[in-house]
Amino acid sequence: MGSTSTTTPLLTPCKMGDFNLAHRVVLAPLTRCRAHGNVPQPAHMSLYYCQRATPGGFLISEACAVSESARGYPDVPGLWTDEQVEAWKPIVDAVHAKGAVFFAQLWHTGRVSAPVKGFNGVEIHAANGYLFDQFMKDGTNDRDDAYGGSLENRCRFTAEVVTAVAGEVGADRLGVRLSPFTDYMDCSDSDPETLALHVIGRTLNPVGVLYCHMLEPRMRVNPDDGKLTLPHMLLPFRRAFQGTFIVSGGYDQEEGNAAIAQGYGDLVAYGRLFLANPDLPVRFGRNTGLNKYDRSTFYTSDPVVGYTDYPFLDQL
Repeated sequence: MGSTSTTTPLLTPCKMGDFNLAHRVVLAPLTRCRAHGNVPQPAHMSLYYCQRATPGGFLISEACAVSESARGYPDVPGLWTDEQVEAWKPIVDAVHAKGAVFFAQLWHTGRVSAPVKGFNGVEIHAANGYLFDQFMKDGTNDRDDAYGGSLENRCRFTAEVVTAVAGEVGADRLGVRLSPFTDYMDCSDSDPETLALHVIGRTLNPVGVLYCHMLEPRMRVNPDDGKLTLPHMLLPFRRAFQGTFIVSGGYDQEEGNAAIAQGYGDLVAYGRLFLANPDLPVRFGRNTGLNKYDRSTFYTSDPVVGYTDYPFLDQL
């Protein structure tokens, strides 16, 4: 990306544990529903991830179900059978051949015995109203046993799984995604800041988790100009967490550069923009226009349309 990397905050190097990243633009985990029968499809998934891989870049895979009962959507990839693990290997190898760091996002339960060779590490999906979120937030957890009631009890399941996974893969290869402010699946909490700080202070920091990946609250309409704006409410968690802090949720190039320049986050994860612009870091470096994403093709089964057919700059 040339000399622009020394002047554009998003394109400056970042050391994340033992990983030396060349820039701070992260591919966010994006469910795409292209893994027919829950088995990754190396032919088109290798191309999809390789299109978005750069030397020293950091990619987080789409959510991978860790058991048959963990599947929440059709054709999401899994990591609970030997066939699935073997199917992931050529995809991972192709990404590594581009020089990128690739983590697998684990979804739904604490069953993590399936091997993840080839991947550099894993991210526990403890956000977006799924199982971990349902345990942690008081809006959904109405249990009256050791996993319900008090804040500590509600966070017990997350703490146990994070500790167990760290014991399997190493804390230096483990990330955790949290969304304290979101209310997906009607999953909300009456005190999200206290909740997230508890998880960070009582689990993530003591375990030594490599990174915390956190979502901003939903974008809000600015009453002054009517435009959507980011609330920017993650600073307390950035200050509390002792590892690499990844921010996500509606960021554009300007917001991402500001987040890095102001020390608000170490890395910025991009979803829809990276989906539609496989060469997103290059576009940021050249300060060019972006392809528009097509929502209607986000979750279709087509192996090409809306998946690997978004053009690169040099194709325009």
